[in-house]
Amino acid sequence: MTPTNRLGGESSLVHFLSHHQLLIIYTCTILTLCTLYAVQPIQPLFEKEFSLSRFEAVIFTTVIMLPLGFAPIFYGYILETFSSKLFLRNAVLMLGILELCFSWSDTYPVLLAIRALQGLLIPAVLTSLMSYISFITPKDKVQQAIGYYIGATILGGFIGRLFSGLLSDFFGWRLFFVLLGIALIVMFGALSFLSEEVKVDFVKPKLSQIMDVIKNKTFFNIYMMMFFIFFVFQALLNFIPFQLKNLSSSMGYGKVGMMYAGYIIGFIISIRILWMIRLFGNETRTIIFGILIYIAGLQIFHVNDYMMMFGGMFVFCAGFFIIHSVASGLISKLAHEKRAISNGLYLSFYYAGGTIGTFAPGVFYHYLGWHFFLALLALTVIATLYFALQLQQSLKK
Repeated sequence: MTPTNRLGGESSLVHFLSHHQLLIIYTCTILTLCTLYAVQPIQPLFEKEFSLSRFEAVIFTTVIMLPLGFAPIFYGYILETFSSKLFLRNAVLMLGILELCFSWSDTYPVLLAIRALQGLLIPAVLTSLMSYISFITPKDKVQQAIGYYIGATILGGFIGRLFSGLLSDFFGWRLFFVLLGIALIVMFGALSFLSEEVKVDFVKPKLSQIMDVIKNKTFFNIYMMMFFIFFVFQALLNFIPFQLKNLSSSMGYGKVGMMYAGYIIGFIISIRILWMIRLFGNETRTIIFGILIYIAGLQIFHVNDYMMMFGGMFVFCAGFFIIHSVASGLISKLAHEKRAISNGLYLSFYYAGGTIGTFAPGVFYHYLGWHFFLALLALTVIATLYFALQLQQSLKK
């Protein structure tokens, strides 16, 4: 073999290995997001089967999301001594075993404890997977690879919700979690094919560094805006299954799961967001447009009709992903030397808002009804226009 052929062969081998490792990573990402969101559409089923209050039922999503709020800031200190590959594989194995335990459990406290334990594992798994993408992908392809990773998270969120609903209709709620548990255990084996070690990009900031970033008005406005935007997003997604069951108690959970199909539009928006920014002239105008779409989407849910709500979910999710895609990119663009801390804080504010949104607005839904609940969410989104306008002013300076 000539040197040229040898080099070409080595390059092809590297490309082959990189491609298959990415496929493993994306599959693992999809399964991890299934774990995070699979319970959401069938929370009314848990409410009925275990004689739970509405609050107890929605907490299934809250407890698993809670660690995502502080993980980006504190996990760097907790996990710096672990082997990245060993930790990732064992965390996925534990997720799978916990999923099987969840499917076999019959008591609410045990089910809730399992979800909480999974919540502690998921942030570390997702951060490790992103680090592997950056490690095994050529520099000129990293942005594209991360884009596909975002697509995998969106797909995983939808697949988990859809199939947990569908299988619950035909075989009861436990089967989906058995299958998901087995898939995660198989993934534990597949992850052995990853490169030996990578440096996992956990942030390890000092308090003074955190405060410096928060004191920056531009960053603060983005953080507060996204706190409330994700608050509203999770509020609607967590309580809409209950409203759908109120509309028709005989409605199947597969139909409830299908309601989340609008989520898929996030992938299209995430890969076309630069085109949208060019169309509107800058990031803040695009964000304001996204907020207006978000508010319009919310109003459609006042119509108590499944197909209208189904269409409304596409509008609502389009608004959300426009805002989120632009805001997350803007943080990376502006952060420079403090990019890791700035991105970590973005995720902390984002998930903190989402976690509170999974349960707090439920008080209004329970006592004042669906329409007042939607009005409250719309007012919250309107209030985020203040932060968007403040952001626009700070970027002009």
